[in-house]
Amino acid sequence: MPRERGQSAGRRVFIQYLAASPILSALRALAQEPSSTPARLLEALGERPIGAAKDAISVFDFEAVARQKLPPAHYGYLATGVDDDRTVRANREGFDRLALRARHLVDVSRLDTTTELFGRRLELPLFLCPAASQKAFHPEGELAVARAAREERQLMMLSSEGTSAVEAVIAARGEPVFQQLYPTAEWRITQSLVKRAEAAGCPALVLTVDLPLGTNRDTSRRFSRLDSRSCAACHPDQSFAAYVRRKPMFDGLDLAGVTDSVVPGMTWDFAKRLKDSTSMKLVLKGIVTREDAALAVEHGADAVIVSNHGGRSEESGRSAIDCLPEVLEAVAGRLPVLVDSGFRRGTDIFKALALGARAVGIGRPYLWGLAAFGQEGVEVVLRLLRAELETVMRTCGTPALRHITRDSVIASR
Repeated sequence: MPRERGQSAGRRVFIQYLAASPILSALRALAQEPSSTPARLLEALGERPIGAAKDAISVFDFEAVARQKLPPAHYGYLATGVDDDRTVRANREGFDRLALRARHLVDVSRLDTTTELFGRRLELPLFLCPAASQKAFHPEGELAVARAAREERQLMMLSSEGTSAVEAVIAARGEPVFQQLYPTAEWRITQSLVKRAEAAGCPALVLTVDLPLGTNRDTSRRFSRLDSRSCAACHPDQSFAAYVRRKPMFDGLDLAGVTDSVVPGMTWDFAKRLKDSTSMKLVLKGIVTREDAALAVEHGADAVIVSNHGGRSEESGRSAIDCLPEVLEAVAGRLPVLVDSGFRRGTDIFKALALGARAVGIGRPYLWGLAAFGQEGVEVVLRLLRAELETVMRTCGTPALRHITRDSVIASR
């Protein structure tokens, strides 16, 4: 009996401790929001954001710093999805449906993480997705990202709505970048954007096809309501000309009659016309079905990116990693298939490679790093992902990317 009373007392002390600790409130928060990120868990636990890039344990550490440093409207623009952000959450949840098959007694003392795209050697099967308005996150914007990409030898894609000129970004990167394109409805503007990228030496043009007019970004608008700043200096009105005033790609262009950078009437004929108008490789970004993948091949695309714009372009509730297999099946090896949207871990990258992707793109993670600590933050994000990918390659007995196959993953139960 004395022993039982002692055990009961011990349990009561433990329960009292648990009730008073931040752990219980964090678990309650997670129960209410199962898809919470690790950054939200750390916030619930009361952990302070890191003070230096070198202190990061995972890319999620940078999210907490970015949220702290950025004005609410800018953070909301970065974080937002569409409607209820279901697709943003689905992008993360999709990885949980794949499990790794660990293999052992394989010599993994040396790893080969290189791959090839359009004759270009990539040190990692990784690329930095195009993202607009990067000076909204850090004063050096795309130039800081380009220098980080140079230091870590990573492929960079530049948004046509970036806040740094393509020529300056290429100089900072030390080699040509891929140029993303929002074409506008005016072919003359499209031609000007294409010719400038071509003249700068860009080897590939990345046409975004998944962003229709009028996406309903509730989260962005809600964060904007929390922002007490006057935004008139950067956004004096809602016209397209005012929007691109700080977008160097549009410098010197006659924008009369142009009301938006996206083309609601864009069809496969437009993609074919674009392909025929340039010597650059044409990559279609936003392909998520077997039907569109087959049409991409038919219309001369040189590669496709499976993407839902990180959940910013649609509220399908379907993850990019779930879309990848059917696109790969339709393409049938006739062109490279890349993928982005929701990638945060080396295990995520590995799973996409196992399904058959050539390379994986990241967006928000490097922008968190940029907002948190500038160039150094981006560099550390890339190093963390490299280290995580190398760890899982060793775990699964795959010393080179060619050893990562469909047998490396299995459906999770």
